[in-house]
Amino acid sequence: MLMGSDLINDGHQPPFVYALDRSESTVTEVSDEVLMGWVSRGDRSAYAALVDRHVHRMVGIAQRMVGSRADAEDFVQDTFINIWTHALRWQPDRAKFTTWAYRILMNRCIDHQRRPVGESLEVVEEQEDPAPDVVDVIHRQQVAGDVARAMADLPANQRAAISLCYYDELSNIEAAEVLSVSVGAVESLLVRARRRLREVLQPHLCERDSHSGGPHEPR
Repeated sequence: MLMGSDLINDGHQPPFVYALDRSESTVTEVSDEVLMGWVSRGDRSAYAALVDRHVHRMVGIAQRMVGSRADAEDFVQDTFINIWTHALRWQPDRAKFTTWAYRILMNRCIDHQRRPVGESLEVVEEQEDPAPDVVDVIHRQQVAGDVARAMADLPANQRAAISLCYYDELSNIEAAEVLSVSVGAVESLLVRARRRLREVLQPHLCERDSHSGGPHEPR
């Protein structure tokens, strides 16, 4: 996993950093905005702290967008290099650090031409009389696989909206800021994405209803 620390090179684009020195307690206790102020003045410890603080979540966001863990880590690395080299472009009165960073990452992911992903569900050996809990596990794997494939097939903007609002729990307003669109546009993206995901899940819902004795009443 990519982690933050020890930025050594003096070149224009520093290499990715590793393992923050935990003795530097000051940089781990202040806000992102304070850290970015220090980063804009060339403070490498502050930069390492920002990487360490946000890299895990950003890799998760990127992986949901592009499918590949390796590509996700590459795009997050590119994003943090961009943050280091263009730190002075960040305007704290216009956007939080995370909004700005997520916007850079999302633009990178959306621009990426998604390659076919040859991933498949793990093959489970057929059993003559599988136990109910095993059947349930297999079914959940199938549902998860279908959802993942449906997510991958969504247009990039719809996939971004779903990822930010549902997986990362940003508000529609925050997601709109990250995607540089209106709140109404985010809501429209979510409606279209949910409709597509519902189509994919419908066979599983029907199967669940058949096992439970009929369709559930809508709430």
